[in-house]
Amino acid sequence: MATSIRLSRGGSKKRPYYKIVVADSRSPRDGRFIERIGSYNPLLAKDNPERVKLDAERATHWLSVGAQPSDRVARFLDAAGIKERAARNNPNKAVPGEKAKERAEEKASKLAEAEEAAKAAAAAPAEEAPVEEAPAEEAPAEEVTAESDATGSVKTEETAEAVADAVADEVPADATAEDATAIAEEVAEGGPVAAEGEEAPAEDAGEEKAEG
Repeated sequence: MATSIRLSRGGSKKRPYYKIVVADSRSPRDGRFIERIGSYNPLLAKDNPERVKLDAERATHWLSVGAQPSDRVARFLDAAGIKERAARNNPNKAVPGEKAKERAEEKASKLAEAEEAAKAAAAAPAEEAPVEEAPAEEAPAEEVTAESDATGSVKTEETAEAVADAVADEVPADATAEDATAIAEEVAEGGPVAAEGEEAPAEDAGEEKAEG
């Protein structure tokens, strides 16, 4: 008959209490057992000596006749120094499941998208910077306009002075104020007075030809 040293649950709902028993490996967990060799109360603190009670002598006896302890009982025996528990190696236990892997992939993709968006936002102001410097390049055009305005005003002043000199030359000494005004207007409009003066020799030349 194959025997095992295992826990048999007792107590009430959410308040478990376990007995450490030697039982037939084919018996149910809380069924018949051969001998009770200890108890385990998980509700007590870990440093409480009443948490695990174990009869070391009977445990050693049953181990000597081939009883196999369960994983939890093997921990108790190792802590009591009765039987050393071999370290387990289950590398697949730490491997995440499929859903955990999917969640990790989604999180990584979101982080990558966030980093790309941050880089794009950081690069956008750098590209727009030359556009802001454009008004500085247009400044010479404004200076040229200002210079042209200044030159135009100078030329206007020179033209006004030339018109005044021309009016002074055209107005006779015995002319009235009305005649002076009329001559000034004619000079400003294009100089009809000067034009009549230029056409006079042509008329004299015509009269000379007629007399000849």
